[in-house]
Parts: sequence; structure tokens; C-alpha cells
Amino acid sequence: MSVGIVLVSHSAELAAGTAHLAGQVSGGTVTVVAAGGTDDGGLGTSAAKVERGLREADTGAGVVVLPDLGSAVLTVRAVLEDMPGRRVIMADAPFVEGAVAATVTAAGGGDVAAVAAAAEEARHARKL
Repeated sequence: MSVGIVLVSHSAELAAGTAHLAGQVSGGTVTVVAAGGTDDGGLGTSAAKVERGLREADTGAGVVVLPDLGSAVLTVRAVLEDMPGRRVIMADAPFVEGAVAATVTAAGGGDVAAVAAAAEEARHARKL
């Protein structure tokens, strides 16, 4: 059982692509759920998709949520208020790099705090 990851993006395609990348890095050992776009397929966020994502990703070890933009944070916060008692941490992290770092740490057996920290530390990774 590993920490699950939920990727909340305004774009369904961005969330799905990032989830695919992160899933490949973990070798499929971590549940990474894309919760992107609105319910009608547009740009935006969906509380219903976030709720489903949290339920799907939660295997008992906790869940780390990575939002892409500010209003996604608001959606996640609203959902979490209605789901008390869950071990969920929303990470303040770069979306793609944070998702990969979180997934690698979860695959290595990190707990929910370590997975969230890895996502947040990804902001310091230089590309050049």
C-alpha cells in the first residue's frame, strides 16, 4: 500500500498526461489519478472529479493532491472541508515536477508527509 496522488488541473489533458508520466516513472506501483477539467469537458475544475479522485487514490496510506493553479486550490479546499478525517495533504508544488517527485517517493515507500515534501522540494530542481 502506497500513498496515492491526485492531480487537479484546469485541463483534463494536462492532468491525464501528467498522471501518465508519473505512472510510468513509478512502474505502475502508485495510484495516480487525474482530476482535470470540468464535468462537461471544458477548462476549469470539478469538485466531483476531485472527490472521485480522492476516493480512488486512497488505498489507506493517505493521499497527496497537487493542484495546477490558484482556483484549483480553492476547489480542493472546498472538497476537503466536506471530507474530514482523511489523511490528505495538498502540496504547494510545481505540477509536473512535483507529480513525478511525489510518485517516486510514494513508490519508494514514503509516508504522506514525505511524499508531499518531495513534491514541494521539486520547485528547487534546476533544469539547466
